[in-house]
Amino acid sequence: MKADKIILGVLGGVAVGALLGVLFAPEKGDKTRRKIMDKSNDYADELKGKLDSLLGTITQKYEKIWNEGENLIGKGETKFVEAKKEFKI
Repeated sequence: MKADKIILGVLGGVAVGALLGVLFAPEKGDKTRRKIMDKSNDYADELKGKLDSLLGTITQKYEKIWNEGENLIGKGETKFVEAKKEFKI
């Protein structure tokens, strides 16, 4: 949910910035379009960085949960084997 808000905020900022740049730019169209493209590329790079960071965080959490699950399974198997030995008498 937080990532969705970040992405929407960045995209909204890009759109508003581009619109304001066009409306209030005292320069010729070519220069204005070039500036808008540069800013759009900057925002896209920033967004890519945030998405990469988010993906890294998700990957770390997934791996942690996976490892904890494997540990629990191992403990469960050990306890099962021990219980099985106790009841075989």
